[in-house]
Amino acid sequence: MGVSGSAVEAVDLVKDFGETRAVHGVSLAVPAGSIFGLLGPNGAGKTTTLRMLLGIIDPSSGRRSVLGHERPLEAAPLVGYLPEERGLYPSMHAREAIAFMGALRGLPLKEGRTRADELLGAHGLGDWARKPIRSLSKGMAQTVQLLGTLVHRPRLIVLDEPFSGLDAINQGRLEQLIRAQAEGGATIIFSTHVIAHAERLCERIAIIAKGRVAFEGSVNDARGRLRPMVRLRTREQDGGWRAAIPAEAQRQGEEWLFELPESGPEPLLKALIDGDAGIETLAIERPGLHDAFVAIAGSEAASSMGVVEQAA
Repeated sequence: MGVSGSAVEAVDLVKDFGETRAVHGVSLAVPAGSIFGLLGPNGAGKTTTLRMLLGIIDPSSGRRSVLGHERPLEAAPLVGYLPEERGLYPSMHAREAIAFMGALRGLPLKEGRTRADELLGAHGLGDWARKPIRSLSKGMAQTVQLLGTLVHRPRLIVLDEPFSGLDAINQGRLEQLIRAQAEGGATIIFSTHVIAHAERLCERIAIIAKGRVAFEGSVNDARGRLRPMVRLRTREQDGGWRAAIPAEAQRQGEEWLFELPESGPEPLLKALIDGDAGIETLAIERPGLHDAFVAIAGSEAASSMGVVEQAA
């Protein structure tokens, strides 16, 4: 295990493809037993970073370790990896596909078939066992591939854009699977450009933009970079109490929207009461991870994330 209980570590990873630098000195540490999100728009360098971490490709420079192994491929039997490019043999039955994927990680086929039946049954999918992959929907086939990623009971699970192309039901099923694996002690890393999934699942995240780590830390720390927002509606429209509202406050219909002053809510509340503002509603809202992403990575990086975030 790495320093301070990290399951995966990277120090100044760089990857060049010819004259193009895809990853610029990425450093991160993934705590053992955590759910860690690699967050960024398409083309940010997430997949290249994951492949370097797993030893699928070598970095141009920098160091990495996986479950205490400086050569990541040595840890391969302990790792489950779901790549962004999905692929199963269409004629293979779901049960056999799961067992086959386990065999690639050293699990005997007989044991793999037993575990495949257990996994399918545990998730209410037992009737899929004898169905060929070609007969399954995209979401069903992706679930089978995910179960194949887990069948050898890995200590580290790496999922590259696992929610891509899934409907809401299968997205929810995948979130449940991820939580269950973490509760069982596994470390999970997943990359995504869908902010809502990272906000619901992750304890820690790394935000990657243009091949660089713009932020690494807890979701709360990311959100904490922005001040809470105040939504205020009053019965009176004018009065001395207006001086308590920042000059940059925005008017949205009958409400005022502004950042909570550094002095906190108490002086604001006192000024409103003393000034007979007639408070009808006053709500303090913490910024979401989407707002934090925009602030950290910039509007350009966030432009491709916004539509996905609203749809999630």
